[in-house]
Amino acid sequence: MSSIIKVTAAALAVGAGIGVGQGVVSRGTPSGLLDAQQQQQSIAALPPQQEDVAVRVARQATPAVVSIGTGRGSGSGVIVDRNGTIITNAHVVGNSRTVRVGLQSGQLVQGTVRGRDPSVDIAVVQIPGSNYPSAPLGDSDRLAVGQTAVAIGNPFGLERTVTTGVVSAINRSIDAQFEPLIQTDAAINPGNSGGPLLDARGQVIGINTVVLRDPTSGGAASGLGFAIPINLANEIARQIIATGRVRRAYIGVVPADITPEMAAQFGFPVQRGIILRDVGRGTPAAAAGLQVADIITQINGEPINSSGDLRRFLRAQQAGTTATLTVLRPAPGGAAQRVQIRVRLSEITF
Repeated sequence: MSSIIKVTAAALAVGAGIGVGQGVVSRGTPSGLLDAQQQQQSIAALPPQQEDVAVRVARQATPAVVSIGTGRGSGSGVIVDRNGTIITNAHVVGNSRTVRVGLQSGQLVQGTVRGRDPSVDIAVVQIPGSNYPSAPLGDSDRLAVGQTAVAIGNPFGLERTVTTGVVSAINRSIDAQFEPLIQTDAAINPGNSGGPLLDARGQVIGINTVVLRDPTSGGAASGLGFAIPINLANEIARQIIATGRVRRAYIGVVPADITPEMAAQFGFPVQRGIILRDVGRGTPAAAAGLQVADIITQINGEPINSSGDLRRFLRAQQAGTTATLTVLRPAPGGAAQRVQIRVRLSEITF
């Protein structure tokens, strides 16, 4: 049995848990009681210029921020047009068809969930009426590390709380299941989920979604919040608004990212790529002959360094097209066999 095959089970057990030693990933959760540790946040006076930016952004954007309640908890959302279209997180609305939407005026209205994409954690809610205050959308492809970031939401039911910080990193992949995200040190707590992350011009650059949790205490790690880039969120929202659902090409695999640390530990033949943890029965991947422990390094000649790369590729494809995968497959004697596998893409609907 090859050395690659011997280590596969152990490597796949690591799977999406890469980085667990540094923290545990958690979606924002429904609002609850604030414990003492979470209340202890350092408060420092902002420089005058930064303070002016925070005040201006808060005044401009806060009217467009809403609270969203379901039978199991609450979160946040942001109105993105005057007709009452709201973008929030899929995990905030859950499987609900209707939600309670709290406006800045204090009015509660019933919102209809038009659709959701759990794989990206985006949902669209519609409220009746018109002439709502709305937040303009920015361009998340043009973000720079270090620029101002302002988060607004309803943490622990404290409506329209404003926190400030910077964009700490972009294209951050924190787990195989998450898209590359915007990392910020602006405080994001349970109840912030679905609220906007804004730039210094008051434009929405992201939808807050994830906090990193301390694996020891279980509390939110200070200064480690994440948001879905608004360009991705808006792309999904447009599909939902147009058709009520999201259609996407798929191949039917469960991947795990390979890192240099994993490669060194388990003797993988590459330092980057994705290793297949599962191949679904009856899926395009199974029909094409893909196997558990196959390592995908390229699709149509383009490098695949992470599961995020695979998801981005599939989002850009149409069902029925064929993709050529470059695969390294464990072989007897310890050497990996390089094979080209053609997969006909099918469609999955959310």
